[in-house]
Parts: sequence; C-alpha cells; structure tokens
Amino acid sequence: MNRKVEIQDLGLMDYKDCWDYQEALFKGIVDIKIRNRREDANLDTPNYFLFVEHPHVYTLGKSGDKSNLLLNEAQLKAKNAAYYKINRGGDITYHGPGQIVGYPILDLENFFTDIHKYLRLLEEMIILTLGEYGLKAERSPGETGVWLDVGTPFARKICAMGVRASRWVTMHGFALNVNADLGYFDNIIPCGIRGKAVTSLNVELNKEKVDMNEVKLKLNQHFATLFEAEMHIKTPIL
Repeated sequence: MNRKVEIQDLGLMDYKDCWDYQEALFKGIVDIKIRNRREDANLDTPNYFLFVEHPHVYTLGKSGDKSNLLLNEAQLKAKNAAYYKINRGGDITYHGPGQIVGYPILDLENFFTDIHKYLRLLEEMIILTLGEYGLKAERSPGETGVWLDVGTPFARKICAMGVRASRWVTMHGFALNVNADLGYFDNIIPCGIRGKAVTSLNVELNKEKVDMNEVKLKLNQHFATLFEAEMHIKTPIL
C-alpha cells in the first residue's frame, strides 16, 4: 500500500495535452495492477496530484447535455475558447486562467475503495481551504462540488468537480475559481444547473488577485491530512 503522492505543477497547459498526459499516468497505474494480478507480483502503484491552469475551454462530461453550451463553433472561436466532450462524470464546465484545476490520479486501493468517500473528501479539502480565507463553504444536497450560501437565493458555486474511476484508479478532478474570469460562465449552463450563480475567491474576498500558489499549498496540506498521504513535490510550486 503506497500512500506517497507525487505533486506536479504543470503551469498553463493546453487541455487536450493535459488530458493525454492524465491518460498516460492513469494507464501506467492500471497496467501495474493488471500485471500484479496476472503475475502474482507485488509492485507498488504510484499516485499523482496534478495542478494546472488551462487556456479557455469548455468540457462536457460523458452524460452531459451539449445544449448546455450556449455557443456555436464560430462563437467559440471568437472567444478563443476550445470545446471537448470527455470521459468524466458530470455535465458542462469551464476552465481558464485564474482557476486552479486539480487532477488527483490515485490508486484508491492505496487509500480506501469508496468513490463516494473520495468525492466527499475532495469537497472537504476545498471547504477547509476556503475556511482559511474566512468563507463558509458547503456542499449542496444532490449537487457535487462546493458552494457558498447554500439554501438561499444567493447560492453560488465556487468549485466544480467531475471524476472518472476504473479499477479504483481516478482521473480528472476539481476546478476551483480563484481569480477566474466569470464572464466565460455566461456562455454555459454550469453543470447543467439553471438559476444558480458562479463565483470566484477573489470576488468573495473583494481582492483584485489572490495568491494562487498560497491556495495550492493549503490544498496540499488538507489533502495530505484527509487522505493520510505523504506528499512529494516533483515540480516546485513557486
């Protein structure tokens, strides 16, 4: 059982390039697990936690409804935004500069075999991190992700989540709005949920900009505690 997690900060990276990279890491873990079972081997499976920012892109989960994207191809091009239908759960979301996107690629058999628990712990990591900035973040019943002012007319989402898991190996993850351009969310029905707003940490704190690296370090600390993981930074968070 290997609870070491390698942190990689990929900086600004094209969505498709990062998706391909995730798939390669994911496949590497799955291949080890298949080999272990086939050859009765005892090889440790690695775990990764990728941080990245993407250029403007909209992604639609495997069960999502494309009508929740309110732009056609010409309008996407005009906004310098890409679009991909991908293999995670959930509906449509936006990624862009000023957003911390986290992709934990874990062998959950190193931790626990419970996808529900995995999602709840990712949400708790976000909730605890935002709490350090004086925000009361919460879960919204029946809606994956992290919200503010749940149950009020002012409910707004600050972090979206969507994951894929196979053979207890995870990929995709969360997108936390830190200094995000919220205007890009006007071009979708976020996560397929009508009538609820989206927000960003800098807006909530009334700041022009929040230190992204400080937020990443807080996320790392809470992840390590919640997952009882040993974090190792491969690419320094500067």
